[in-house]
Amino acid sequence: MLLYFIRFIFVVIIAAALFVSLTTEMANPDKTENMSQGYIWVTFIGGLTLALLVLSVDWLLPKSSLKALAGVFFGLIVGIFFSWALSMVLDMVNDIFRLGLTGNSMQLTKWVAGICICYLVISFVMQTKDDVRFIIPYVEFARQSKGIRPLILDTSVIIDGRIADICQSKLFDAPLVVPRFVLNELQLIADSADKLKRVRGRRGLDILHKLQDIKSIEVKVDDTPPPGLDERAPVDQKLVAFTKSCDGKLMTNDYNLSKVAQVREVDVININDLANSLKTVVLPGEPMVVRIIKQGEESQQGIGYLDDGTMVVVEEGRNKIGEKIQITVTSALQTSAGRMIFGKFEKSIREPNNNQSEQSNNSSNSNNGKNRYSRQKRPYNSNAQ
Repeated sequence: MLLYFIRFIFVVIIAAALFVSLTTEMANPDKTENMSQGYIWVTFIGGLTLALLVLSVDWLLPKSSLKALAGVFFGLIVGIFFSWALSMVLDMVNDIFRLGLTGNSMQLTKWVAGICICYLVISFVMQTKDDVRFIIPYVEFARQSKGIRPLILDTSVIIDGRIADICQSKLFDAPLVVPRFVLNELQLIADSADKLKRVRGRRGLDILHKLQDIKSIEVKVDDTPPPGLDERAPVDQKLVAFTKSCDGKLMTNDYNLSKVAQVREVDVININDLANSLKTVVLPGEPMVVRIIKQGEESQQGIGYLDDGTMVVVEEGRNKIGEKIQITVTSALQTSAGRMIFGKFEKSIREPNNNQSEQSNNSSNSNNGKNRYSRQKRPYNSNAQ
């Protein structure tokens, strides 16, 4: 929005400069006779055409982030310096090639050229200020961030929903930032023709609404486009560029995205890694009880799952499907995709049968009834005697 305002001001200043210059020329009685109405219109339309040409060049340049009055100030200073240098070049060209530009005509040319240069420099600085580095030989002054670094949310971590529970536990104090293109992707998924995608997209929007209701965390939607990328670029590339430009931390469940971000030297918080780090540590040699659900890939292997979803691979457990068994842990493997526990079968655990338990309950209830009846009947017999 700020860049569009600057473009509007640029056109207004160009039009005002042309109007003032032409008015001054017409007020001079010596030059009024030599100026025709066609000359006035050609001068005015030519200046506006030059302004529109400069706007077109700026519009075709790659768009980046808009932020900062400091970029405008720095661009203005550099633009004035180049305008001053160009004015001397114009004087030299006018003298060498005898262009005949004198007085107000030369002054108007310098004004228009200076305004165009200042505008182009300011626009360039604003669009590339996140990538600009002022380099002295062998010394580079890079940007340093202060305060809490924001957490940039990915589409996968929003749909997952665990981020809302984590924020309610007050584990994170950093503000949560949802880029505009991530919100657009969620809306596109929610409007999908596929039922499963539509449910996932609506769940993600509900999770965002839930996050905004949490008073202990700040959630904001950032409309700033990622620097150096086109609007049609993949969302993963936009996320990495956006996180790097704002010096934040990317929060995602996507394993491949986290690896790409680490290659780009972007800090990543993987919810799966966080969940795995909070699981109970299992050491080799410890006993464990698990129910075998299905066969393993290799012979004599059975597979079961713990309550937290951890996969357990049991040697000699292929023929124990549906049974609850006791195993001895041999090793554990933990990755970003989850945790796997390997164990060896020790013994089966007998579970009470439902029919037997019901019969035992019925017999115990009948015995309790008889005992109560006998206790109630004893006082009557004693009195009868």
